[in-house]
Amino acid sequence: MICIKRYKQNEIDELAEILKRDGVISVPTDTVYGICARINSIKAHDKLIITKNRPSNKLFPVMCADEEQIKSIAIVDERVEKLIHAFMPGPITLILAKKREVPEYVNNGGVTIAVRMATSKVLEELIRKVGTPIFMTSANQSGESICSTLDEIENACPTLDGMMEGNVSFGKASTVIDCTSDKVRILREGPISMQQIIEVLEN
Repeated sequence: MICIKRYKQNEIDELAEILKRDGVISVPTDTVYGICARINSIKAHDKLIITKNRPSNKLFPVMCADEEQIKSIAIVDERVEKLIHAFMPGPITLILAKKREVPEYVNNGGVTIAVRMATSKVLEELIRKVGTPIFMTSANQSGESICSTLDEIENACPTLDGMMEGNVSFGKASTVIDCTSDKVRILREGPISMQQIIEVLEN
C-alpha cells in the first residue's frame, strides 16, 4: 500500500523544504492537480521527469509567484504586460521568449518558456519560500488522463515526496497563448477565450 505523506495548506514550510531538497510534490492549482519541483536544480528537474514518466524533450511549464519572477526568466514586452495585468493570476499560460541566463535544462536549450502565475495565496507563499519559480505540470503519468483526487495521484505517481491537500476549481486546463511572434496565437483553448485576449490587447 502506497502511503505518501499529505500536508495541510498551513504546512507550507515543510513542503518548501521538500522542494528545496530537490523533492517533487503534488499541489492543487486553479485548474487541475499539479506536480511541481524547483527550476534551479537539474536534479529536481530530472526527478520530475521520472515521476511523470515524461519524454525528456517535452517541456514543463513554470509557475512564478509574481510578475517580477516572470521577468527574471522571460522577456516581457508591453503586450505581455497587458495580458499579465488582465489575466494573471488565472487559468492562462503564456509562451514567452526565455532569458539567456536561464539554464538550458529548463527548456531543453530552446528559446521559449511557458509561464503561469501562482493561482492561490498558498501557491504564491510556497514559491516565495522556495525562493525560485517552480516547474508545474499536471498530476498524472505522461499521456494518461489527469488525476482528480489525491488517491488517484498517489497511485499514478507513487514516487512523490509529499502531497498538499486542497480542491481544484475549473477542472479544465489553462488557456495557452503564444506571445513570441508578431501575432498572438492561442495554442490551447481553456477558460479564457481568444475574444477576451483580443479585447485586452486592443485597449
